[in-house]
Amino acid sequence: MASMKQVCGDCRRSKLAFPFTMAFQPVVDLKERRIISHEALIRGVNGEGAAAILAQVNAENRYAFDQACRAKAIELATALGIKSNLSINFLPNAVYEPSACIRATLEAAKTNGFPLDRITFEIVEQEDIAETEHLKSIIAAYKSIGFKIALDDFGTGYSGLARLAELKPDIIKLDRIVVKDCDQDTARLAIVANMIRLGRDLGTTIVIEGVETAAEVEALRAVGARYMQGYFFARPAFQAAVAEDAIDWPPRPAPPRAGFARRKGRLAARQSGLYEPQLT
Repeated sequence: MASMKQVCGDCRRSKLAFPFTMAFQPVVDLKERRIISHEALIRGVNGEGAAAILAQVNAENRYAFDQACRAKAIELATALGIKSNLSINFLPNAVYEPSACIRATLEAAKTNGFPLDRITFEIVEQEDIAETEHLKSIIAAYKSIGFKIALDDFGTGYSGLARLAELKPDIIKLDRIVVKDCDQDTARLAIVANMIRLGRDLGTTIVIEGVETAAEVEALRAVGARYMQGYFFARPAFQAAVAEDAIDWPPRPAPPRAGFARRKGRLAARQSGLYEPQLT
């Protein structure tokens, strides 16, 4: 295995042969109708998707690419005047030693005056992370600085309850594959409802990703979902930030009659698997 000194030296000397930039997609608080975060998403300088850029990442440039992504996200967010939290995806396998690999991030935040407690690092789960203890050390180091940690794409790839118990993230982002057509699929809605309850028990924020239709929004809201991200609200904005008044907010639900509200609540609970009949 290469030494830390060698890896850090390779990172500093490595020159990326491909340019890239960022798009930003908001995460919204449906209850307060405001943007709580912007996720920085990799794009080519001509608007190419993330896959075209990531296909150029290899073992030789992975470390430098990860560092450059963090700095680029912070620099652009500052230039765009983003005042919400900023979510940055990172490759855990590109972090060789937490205290060394975070220096460029800290420098970028200091240079741009971006508060550390407004930065969330999202763990990308597309790659297997064999050394769980190493990942836990990264999370511990980042949290000690003031960063938040999100487990991205939960429900796909290598993510699962065991990983959740090990890593104890601040935020869990449920992938689109879990919530797709949840307004028509009681099994999916039950999973979301129980994840929201689990989040409350763990003190973890649950964000629903990939929300695309008004029907999904209403079904998710009925089982207690509050934080959402997806095309229904806004598509990623290329080198731009979406304004709150540009969000496609759904109509506020009309206050139901007291008796109707109780019946609707019991029905939603039954459908989601949260209902427990009372014994008399």
